[in-house]
Amino acid sequence: MDLNNILSQLETASEEDIEKLLQQYNVENTQTFTFDPKEETLRSKLCHSVLTVLGRQVQPSCQKTCLETLRILSRDKRVLAPVATKEGMLTLAGMARLQAGEEQDADQESSQEQTLSEENKRVVVEALKCLCNVVYNSPAAQQVCVDVQLVRGLCASLAMARTWPHEVGLFTLRLLFLLSALQPAVRGLLRREWHAVRLLTEVLEHTLDVRWVGPYEAARPDPQAVPMPAENNERAMEALKAMFNLTLSETGGEEDDHQLRLIAAILRHLLMLKTETEEKTEEAHSHAVNLLNNLPVSYLDVLIDVPVQGGQEKYGGKNMDAIEVLLDFMEKRIDKQGSNYKEGLTPVLSLLTEGSRHHREIRRYIKAQVLPPLKDVKSRPEIGTTIRNKLVRLMTHVDMGVKQTAAEFLFVLCKESVDNLLKYTGYGNAAGLLAARGLLGGGRGETQYSDDEDSDTEEYKSAKPFINPITGHVEEPMPNPVEEMTEEQKEYEAEKLANMFDKLSRQHVIRPMGVKPDGTLAPLEETLCSPPEENSDSDSD
Repeated sequence: MDLNNILSQLETASEEDIEKLLQQYNVENTQTFTFDPKEETLRSKLCHSVLTVLGRQVQPSCQKTCLETLRILSRDKRVLAPVATKEGMLTLAGMARLQAGEEQDADQESSQEQTLSEENKRVVVEALKCLCNVVYNSPAAQQVCVDVQLVRGLCASLAMARTWPHEVGLFTLRLLFLLSALQPAVRGLLRREWHAVRLLTEVLEHTLDVRWVGPYEAARPDPQAVPMPAENNERAMEALKAMFNLTLSETGGEEDDHQLRLIAAILRHLLMLKTETEEKTEEAHSHAVNLLNNLPVSYLDVLIDVPVQGGQEKYGGKNMDAIEVLLDFMEKRIDKQGSNYKEGLTPVLSLLTEGSRHHREIRRYIKAQVLPPLKDVKSRPEIGTTIRNKLVRLMTHVDMGVKQTAAEFLFVLCKESVDNLLKYTGYGNAAGLLAARGLLGGGRGETQYSDDEDSDTEEYKSAKPFINPITGHVEEPMPNPVEEMTEEQKEYEAEKLANMFDKLSRQHVIRPMGVKPDGTLAPLEETLCSPPEENSDSDSD
């Protein structure tokens, strides 16, 4: 449809004709996401004309059609100048029933929301969709939202979450997420002045149907209950994303302490829930993991301290159901072929690492699942299908972040003991972590752990003398290549090998390294020149 023709008719057409004209444009372009650059000026003029129509007193059906047109046009970030103004954003905010920068009685607003006709609800939804598109695509519009305090209206809307139709709630939460993600400056205002964390917590309680049976303990979901409806799951995911943005920076105070513990309890409840599909359940768990990473690690005790449900005596009466879900989630992410480990796996690895470092019961439980007492030492640690095998393989992953996170997780499970780590991984797989931590010479990390000791199996004790410390397993006897050589031949081969290393070193192809007394790597010449540590009790050879 010709844009010049539309623009010329919009100036003089009646409301009914405008609606028909724009409906035709909307039908033709509903799936258009790439626009002709030559028509940018015309599309920008169309944006302005549509906003002018919305500024009149037109019927809801015409408002909805105009907003649909504006939503299509807002996919092109280069034509949003007419919309990304104070007048344009306030027009859209008014259509979305968001009272930007103006206080309004909550009961009155709630009453207005309940009396909306179905047609008016569609207008509100379309206006919210437009706001989401414009805010996402226009930095100027983002700043206008800050200037007119649009977040104030959003928080007023959050307070009425129980009365929301699904799409109104969904796009209100999405708009809050976008503003808090793209404008970090509003996060503090949302937390301190508009109490958005508390409001989002209430949204999650309602959406996830949380029933409290203790201070920070939700009733266990009925295993026979129907899965969480898809609409509830969608709104919960948007609320979790917005909450993630608001908890990125440190918080403090007794009120925050209570609020963050409530969030941890709600996330535990979410981990226990099932949605309509396995994919959606995994997405929900992913958002829960991301948000748990933002909470102080001391609050993770809420995940295992559920007195009403009870726990396992061997773990001090703590309940490990949520930790089991997190371990299953971690293994699924490892098994996902072609997935982005850095985004999909490292958050849950980091969460379990810190949880294990600071909570003894969590570490003991995860250690029992991931690193049970060794029995089979005939296979290399990285070969096999157990969770231990999979994690050891990640220790040599090409992505440095993934490699370090997996190694740190196993190191913490071993109470940061080098000897224990090598027992489960072999020196070759652990060398990168040990070099980075300055522990190539052995020893322990800096964290203090409990004194409970791991007992070795009889199979491991009997095989230990024959385990290759580099590969971490018992190797089949190999024929000795120098067994039949004379001493002269051995000396010749040794000199030849030394000359080859020397040539590679001089050509800077390799650089021989050694271990300094503090356990860190250094060029070989430095380690040979370093004076030995004094030890007055040792005898000279």
